[in-house]
Amino acid sequence: MLTLSRHPAKTIAVIAFDGISPFHLSVPCMVFGEHHGGLDLPAFKVCVCSSEAGPRRQQIETNAGFSINTEYGLSIIERADMVVIPSWRTNLQAPAAPLLKALRKAHARGARIVGLCLGAFVVAEAGLLDQRSATTHWALAEEFVQRYPQISLDPNVLYVDHGDVTTSAGTAAGIDCCLHLLRSQYGSDVATHIARRLVVAPHRQGGQAQYIDQPLPVLASDDRLSRVLDWMLQHLAEPQSLDQLAQRALMSRRSFTRHFQKLTGTTVGQWLLNQRLAQAQRQLESTRRSIDDIASDTGFGSALVLRRHFASAFQTSPSAYRREFQGI
Repeated sequence: MLTLSRHPAKTIAVIAFDGISPFHLSVPCMVFGEHHGGLDLPAFKVCVCSSEAGPRRQQIETNAGFSINTEYGLSIIERADMVVIPSWRTNLQAPAAPLLKALRKAHARGARIVGLCLGAFVVAEAGLLDQRSATTHWALAEEFVQRYPQISLDPNVLYVDHGDVTTSAGTAAGIDCCLHLLRSQYGSDVATHIARRLVVAPHRQGGQAQYIDQPLPVLASDDRLSRVLDWMLQHLAEPQSLDQLAQRALMSRRSFTRHFQKLTGTTVGQWLLNQRLAQAQRQLESTRRSIDDIASDTGFGSALVLRRHFASAFQTSPSAYRREFQGI
């Protein structure tokens, strides 16, 4: 049973702008602003405010065909404990000077500044990441590097937290980042409880990869390939040589390789590795089985081999992944 936080309520300013994605805007609002299950949890006052200077109440147009009215203006940043920029305009238009000035002043007095997804561009424009590391959505990593050569960008991680300034990768990684911020201040019980209410992983380490290509089996026009894919998934624990698979498909090795890549978009070896990693993830998320047993079940043979491939793919260990996902 979670206990009531005795800390005073924290004010979190969330920056909205014309063209914002409702999903991006909802991420910090859901993590920090919802009352989950009526339990006693840390108190946050989430204040959505316009990115533009002007009257307190402003109408913001979303990119989903509807508008929202903000109750707060930029002045709320002056007393916010945390300022979250949940994304930014896809054309990367330069933020208005009043917003940048407000961010610098908030940072100087000790507020945490958080740039989720393309919000990292705004934090960088404010000069709060100079000579530091950061991340953003991988699709605009090159643009970020060109604009801000003084910042060390890592496009392969979920988030980078310096304590006072935090940036995250795109879309769902913003949820990971917000849960991380919650966990770092209030502990794993609080973060895990809220994550479960949101039906998301309680914690993914910031250093984990943003994504890993795991092509799923698709319907094959050739029944032989479809049957082989099904067989491969059902026998991940067994050795699967290319010659044996080609024979099972009644094809030559060369023909099987060509058709397999056309069907799945990747090589036989990479597809098999991805499926084994995916199965290992599922077992780590939902069971307490030993790493050795999971390695055997998923075809890695030994815990050492599983750890090596897992670290290469996700930049974390199987044990750390289990601990962080299950909150144990």
